Amino acid sequence: MNDVAEGAMNVANETVNQMQNFFHVNEIVNYVKEPAHIIKFATGLISLLIFWGIYRLIRAFVTRGVSKRLESSAVKTVSKFLSYSFYILIVLYVLGLFGINLSAIWGAMGIAGVAIGFAAQTTVSNLISGVFILTEKTMKIGDFIEVDGISGTVDKVSLLSIWIHTPDNQFIRIPSSAIINTKLKNYSTYDYRRYVFDVSVDYSTDLDKAVEVLKSVPEKCEFVIKNNPDYDSKVLLTDCRDSGIGMNLIVWCERPNFFDLKTEVCRNVVKAFNENGINIPFNRVDVSVLTDKTVPSLSFKA
Repeated sequence: MNDVAEGAMNVANETVNQMQNFFHVNEIVNYVKEPAHIIKFATGLISLLIFWGIYRLIRAFVTRGVSKRLESSAVKTVSKFLSYSFYILIVLYVLGLFGINLSAIWGAMGIAGVAIGFAAQTTVSNLISGVFILTEKTMKIGDFIEVDGISGTVDKVSLLSIWIHTPDNQFIRIPSSAIINTKLKNYSTYDYRRYVFDVSVDYSTDLDKAVEVLKSVPEKCEFVIKNNPDYDSKVLLTDCRDSGIGMNLIVWCERPNFFDLKTEVCRNVVKAFNENGINIPFNRVDVSVLTDKTVPSLSFKA
C-alpha cells in the first residue's frame, strides 16, 4: 500500500507541475500569439459545442428508453451517470487540447482507484447491488416491504441504500447489499392480500357447527372480497392441539384494507362463537390458598 500511495503522489506531482507551467502568465501570452494555437482554440470551442449537442441527444434518447423499463429513481440515476461521464470526458479533452499529459492523469486515476478500492469494498458492493435492485424493479417508492425482519414504506431507492419509514414512523436506512443477500418481501406488488385467521375450539365442540359458523363470518365483514371465484373464503380444520382443535379462516381483501380486515375478522369470529355457544380454549391457572389450619406444624429438636 505504501508503494501504491507513493506512486500516486509522484504521478499527481508531475501533473500539477505540468499545469503550473502551462498556466504561467508568460506561457499563456506566448501560446495566444501563435495563429496555430488560435485556430486550435476555435476548433476546440466548436468541438465542445458539437459534443454538448450530441450529449443532449444521447441523454434524451437513453432517458426515454430506460423510462419505459425502469422506475423514476433509476432513470434519475442513469441521467446523473451520463452527466458525470460527459463532464469528465470534456475536462480530459480540454486538458489534452492544451497539451496536458493525459497519460499521467490516467495513471494517477488508476493508482488512486486501486487504493480507494481496497478501502471501500463495502461501498463497491452496495453500488453493484444497487444496480441490480434498480434494474430488477423489485420495489418502488411507496411500496411496503420487509427485509430481514424490518418492515416499512419505501421513501427512496438509490444505488447505495434504501430509505424506509416503519409503521411507527421511524427512519431506517438499509444498505443495498443487505437487500440482495437476504429475502425481500414486497407486500405492495399485488393488488390483493390473503389473511389467515387461526383459532381453536374445544374438543367437545360440534365441528360441523363450528365450520358453518366460521363460513358465515366473511359475509359480515366489509373488507372481505366476495363473489369472486379467484379469491374465495375458505375454512380448514388444521390440527389437534394440546387444548383444542385448530381451525383456519382464509379470506382475501384489497391491499390497502389489510389491517382493517384483521380487526373486523377477529371481532366477528369471537362474536359469532359467543352467540353460538362455541368455546375458544385458553390456558388456565388453578391457585390453591393454604390457610394456617391447613399448614402442618413442624417441630425441631436440638
